[in-house]
Amino acid sequence: MLNNPLMRMPALLFVAGFALSSTFAVADVMDNRRTPVVRAAAASGPAVVNIFTEEAPRRKQNPFRRFFGDSFFRQFFGNTPNQRKSKRRSLGSGVLINSKGYILTNEHVIAQAVRIQVILLDNREFEAQLIGADARSDLAVIKIDSKKPLPYVEMGRSDDLMIGETVVAIGNPFGLNHTVTQGIISALHRTVRANRDQVYSDFIQVDASINPGNSGGPLLNINGSLIGINTAIYQDAEGIGFAIPIDTARRIVNDLIEYGAVRRGWLGVSVQDLTPDLVRYFKLERSGGVLVTRVVPQGPASKAGIRQGDILTSIGSHKVINKSDYFQALSSYTIDDVFNLSALRDGAGKKFRMRLTTIPKSYAREFARQWLGVRVSPVDLSARKRYRLSAEEGVVIVNVSPNGVCGRVGIQPGDVIRRVNRDNIRNRADYEKAIMEAGKLSSVVLLVQRGRSGYYVTLEP
Repeated sequence: MLNNPLMRMPALLFVAGFALSSTFAVADVMDNRRTPVVRAAAASGPAVVNIFTEEAPRRKQNPFRRFFGDSFFRQFFGNTPNQRKSKRRSLGSGVLINSKGYILTNEHVIAQAVRIQVILLDNREFEAQLIGADARSDLAVIKIDSKKPLPYVEMGRSDDLMIGETVVAIGNPFGLNHTVTQGIISALHRTVRANRDQVYSDFIQVDASINPGNSGGPLLNINGSLIGINTAIYQDAEGIGFAIPIDTARRIVNDLIEYGAVRRGWLGVSVQDLTPDLVRYFKLERSGGVLVTRVVPQGPASKAGIRQGDILTSIGSHKVINKSDYFQALSSYTIDDVFNLSALRDGAGKKFRMRLTTIPKSYAREFARQWLGVRVSPVDLSARKRYRLSAEEGVVIVNVSPNGVCGRVGIQPGDVIRRVNRDNIRNRADYEKAIMEAGKLSSVVLLVQRGRSGYYVTLEP
């Protein structure tokens, strides 16, 4: 009787029912534990990549090195046992931003790389090619090709971020693949001054743990939207990390993908810092802002209605306190970008709608003359003999305005400009191109030759 299968059925049903109810109970517990942070990490994690680079010896200093310290970069990039080797391995993070295999990361992650390798969460490994990099914004785009579909995270928005909201950082700190950290947004529009001439603005400050190797990885909100690119930390500080807002990154990325470089625009004004005397003269309650000293006719600022004597106080979401802020804010916009600009005129607030354009080539020589106060010409035969120059090496200064920035530091007719910032000058075309690029910065460094001696001079137009 005990061997009758029908007699055993209730017990079997009981056991099965118990197992089924246990399964549902475990599922309920798992669902309760699946917080927004867990869901964001699970959804976005497969799109976060580990970047290895093989690098040539680093000659160019990334501007972030000065602020965040050599120890950060030594930890981040590491060193091979033999310091004399010409190549070394580097480790960083990146995030796939579309199905075509484009990866957004930091410029300092892939700087000087001769080979870039990418490893996905599923251990697939790819050779990546550099699409474009921009040291000024510390952003770069690389690309991988895959026959299988690639996971990616769509770019969100960063103009609606709230201080105190939860964020998630994913990266590869110290080579620990796909490490997830959680924190909050500590501050927005954070401005960090590296030195007198270098200011980085509009950072998102977070307290989520960001360590060497996180650079280039995504910062996510709890919905899993990409809101920033983790970039740097304060040296020897805990809980202070910085990310580039995705709205800024999006503008840079579009140019890098389409053109391979950032096409920074031109406003068509000259500005200066407000001195205490100017603050009193304009009867200002605070000293923030820059004074417009010149408006180029038919330039973007002129067409928008900006006048000489206006005081510019903000560009988009960037507050403008001084010239460094002004140039840094402009550098986050590219050609054809549209933004609001705030100013003071006769004590009253004014708003302008701006569209950046490229600097007209026809204006290059006039711009250089107005900006630096010099006229130049190609180096002729007599100048080449006098200064022992090659046929295409530098431009000779033929006229100096005594009240111009060059005249005030003692530059004279007959001096030869050999270099503008990092650009070697072989002829007038090189000079005009370099000056137009330098015009988007707050200062310019010239290598000037007088006789057989050369010297560097820093100008702040």
